[in-house]
Amino acid sequence: MPYYQTWEEFARAAEKLYLTDPMKVRVVLKYRHCDGNLCIKVTDNAVCLQYKTDQAQDVKKIEKLHGKLMRLMVSKETHSGTMETD
Repeated sequence: MPYYQTWEEFARAAEKLYLTDPMKVRVVLKYRHCDGNLCIKVTDNAVCLQYKTDQAQDVKKIEKLHGKLMRLMVSKETHSGTMETD
């Protein structure tokens, strides 16, 4: 399970993975205080996407993507449109 090197690639891949089958996708956030790293993992048990960072601006991007994914997961509408990611 390699880590994505750029945020843009990871965000696009995570969005695509979620939109293919929303019922199978899960998101995991993990913070390691000893390393100061925040890791986000998006998986559907067949494909696993990971991104790790220790930069504050990336943490804010992760928080924004995580919030969008959570809103999509709890909404009752079908998700035919795409999400905007910075």
